Amino acid sequence: MLSSLGLTAAHADGSRMPAKILPSYTAECAACHTAYPPGMLPARSWQRVMKGLDQHYGSDASLDAKTVTEIGQWLQTHAGTYKRVAEEPPQDRLTRSAWFERKHRQIDKAVWQLPSVKSAANCASCHTGTERGMFDDHNLKRPAGLSASQSRAWND
Repeated sequence: MLSSLGLTAAHADGSRMPAKILPSYTAECAACHTAYPPGMLPARSWQRVMKGLDQHYGSDASLDAKTVTEIGQWLQTHAGTYKRVAEEPPQDRLTRSAWFERKHRQIDKAVWQLPSVKSAANCASCHTGTERGMFDDHNLKRPAGLSASQSRAWND
């Protein structure tokens, strides 16, 4: 059944990018931040994100109506439907979701402020497979500027 939807078992949990990435999604969204795999948020979160582009987390990310419709439909088609995203995160922020906080609970809060990281939303500062939607623990790199005690989280 998964193959008939164009998905593999590895993609079924939404943590990876769909096989066919919408070019406008990459062009518009990845121009400013990580182009998150759409399966990492539920459909209702993506609806609110797309309706609030004029105030997108403190920035005006407005797009023309055609592009909003195109990206919005693609996000809805590939939105998360599995257990990890059943609960909509506060403010529709991936970094505020229960699963994100659980996976990153051992990361010292000061790490998010390092110049090499800047924020919890900068996945590529630690995850080498970010552009492919690969966020597993096996492909991590230590961001520049970690103290010895902060590095311990990468050894667990």
